[in-house]
Amino acid sequence: MTDARTPPSDPAAQLRIVEALLFAAAEPLDRETLAASLPKDADIDGLIAQLADSYAGRGVNLVRVAGRWQFRTAPDLAWLLERHRVAERRLSRAAVETLAVIAYHQPVTRADVESLRGVVTSRGTLDVLLETGWVTIAGRRDTPGRPVLYATTDVFLTHFGLADLKDLPGLAELKGSGLLQLPNAASWGAPLAEEKLPEPPAEDDAIEPPLPLDEPDSRS
Repeated sequence: MTDARTPPSDPAAQLRIVEALLFAAAEPLDRETLAASLPKDADIDGLIAQLADSYAGRGVNLVRVAGRWQFRTAPDLAWLLERHRVAERRLSRAAVETLAVIAYHQPVTRADVESLRGVVTSRGTLDVLLETGWVTIAGRRDTPGRPVLYATTDVFLTHFGLADLKDLPGLAELKGSGLLQLPNAASWGAPLAEEKLPEPPAEDDAIEPPLPLDEPDSRS
């Protein structure tokens, strides 16, 4: 039986591989990247040209961008997408770490996040996560001052392709990927005790005083 990971010699199969790679890529791909998944004697330029021809005149086109290749919406249809366009912005390091704390230890307060991260967490960082829809206010902790509790949402699960929170990757995997650089990994060993959530508050969080930013979050 042929290993499915063995580069195929059939040009039609090679064309499907190139199409799949380009379709799944978030950024344009160069010839070397495409060639890595194909036999050494594959006609990369010919495959790209054939694929570009097959998509000519369709809703998406295969175009060359800075010496690389990418599927893009046909120029004459770009106006249709303007109403659906969502401005993307990269999360800051502080936001990524804060999101990880909330996901693995929820429900948590801002003080919990600061304790686990070891640095001050700004309200601006939390506001960015609330804006994404990945985090929500889940109630208030029944302690003096009744601080706001934060938890992840179904939007978070959907965006990251998780069936439920049990599907979250291990912390070692996150650290290995470079998403987390923790000064004290042991402090992340156990989640907070399970808590019963009160009803979500109707008022805004006006209890915790504003804190200085740990790092700026890009709003561009």
